Amino acid sequence: MNSENRHSLSLEEIDRRTVFHAATHLKDHAGGKLGTPRIIDAGNGIRIRDTKGNEYIDGFAGLYCVNVGFGRMEIADAIYAQAQKLAYYHTYVGHSNEPVIRLSEKILAMAPEGMSKVFYGLSGSDANETQIKLAWYYNHVLGRPQRRKIISRYRGYHGSGIMTGSLTGLPVFQENFNLPVDDVKYTETPHYYREARDGMTEREFSRWCAEKLEQKIIAENPDTIAAFIGEPILGTGGIIPPPEGYWDEIQPILDKYDVLLIVDEVVTGFGRVGYNFGSDLYKIKPDLMTIAKGLTSGYLPLSGVIVSDKVWEVLEQGSEKFGPIGHGWTYSGHALAAAAGLANLAILEKEKIIENARTTGAYFQKRLHETFDDHPMVGEVRGVALLGALEFVADKATKAKFDADLKVGARVSTACLDRGLIARPMPHGDILGFAPPLIVMEADIDQIIAIAKDAVAEVSNQLGKGDV
Repeated sequence: MNSENRHSLSLEEIDRRTVFHAATHLKDHAGGKLGTPRIIDAGNGIRIRDTKGNEYIDGFAGLYCVNVGFGRMEIADAIYAQAQKLAYYHTYVGHSNEPVIRLSEKILAMAPEGMSKVFYGLSGSDANETQIKLAWYYNHVLGRPQRRKIISRYRGYHGSGIMTGSLTGLPVFQENFNLPVDDVKYTETPHYYREARDGMTEREFSRWCAEKLEQKIIAENPDTIAAFIGEPILGTGGIIPPPEGYWDEIQPILDKYDVLLIVDEVVTGFGRVGYNFGSDLYKIKPDLMTIAKGLTSGYLPLSGVIVSDKVWEVLEQGSEKFGPIGHGWTYSGHALAAAAGLANLAILEKEKIIENARTTGAYFQKRLHETFDDHPMVGEVRGVALLGALEFVADKATKAKFDADLKVGARVSTACLDRGLIARPMPHGDILGFAPPLIVMEADIDQIIAIAKDAVAEVSNQLGKGDV
């Protein structure tokens, strides 16, 4: 496309011709079949605005990440001030910068007891790639190189790289990419509503999940298992909180077979569940933790791997045995991203935003349940704090699913968008997800619920399901 043609085109048309979009039907977008691209131009608080002046409540905080809301000048100013002083220098061979040092100190103060160091990247995907390499390295140092297999869970989400896409137990992220790789194995989805056998209590179901995990470890040979990875609450797989006692049942199995526990806190970290981390809520004791998203509220890309004392001790032994560790990224510990992270965490603390996520989150859960529990098209209402989901069913009594071609979840999401609310259709089933910025207040929640109620009613009536 030459410059003369480019200048005569609209921004939307240039987008179609030049931008490769994530998770998009590429031909339909390029050909205009998906409609006019929505170009987001500005944001403030919990709302964003496009170039046509349309305003939306962002009920998904970008992608679970804009925890402190849009338009935070404190973060912009921190980035600008750091850019004037030092925009970038690498962290190889012991080099550092003050923002990354201060941020590491702050993260470790927030993290569960027993965590030692922080390694940085740019995304949850690259952080989980680091986790796998560390799990393998850890076992090499201990003389167990055959321990290569990683156990993930069906419907877990851990990224879209080669290894992380394999860890992600969702077909849409694996089909046609030659994934998963052989070293990744899967165990059951801890979704009581869908997976529990008739008559099981939640605790019995959790025990069953742990038994299935143990059976998987034994079947694969415990001496070949390096780590187990899991989100405290399944995120992209459907926003699924664990059943009662799940993590209490899982952890002893991992300890029994000396399998590392990687806790993926990319979604649940930094207040989303009303606590610093999901590990705090569920009393999880990680060997390795993955963080991203809420670390900077999305203002700049930044991720981290938090290493426990137990793992760090072995990594140090590795340096004595093998020399400098052969892992790193060009932008590890980027000064601007670290400055953004520090400013973001300062806002969380100063404005008591995590406490707000807990109290307003309780109100959100209450309003979700009282509005949708009895709706004939809603099979399950679920969530924790400011994570929530509605799972739609064709038959409430039998939990029968809609025909996938009806795209019920996507239709409800579109109906929400038409009313000025962004809520996300989840990629595995007819599920509508919510994850608003953590600064939402009760009045905002009421508005979100009212819009969602109208959207569900519209689609329900279209399908002949009626409304309540």
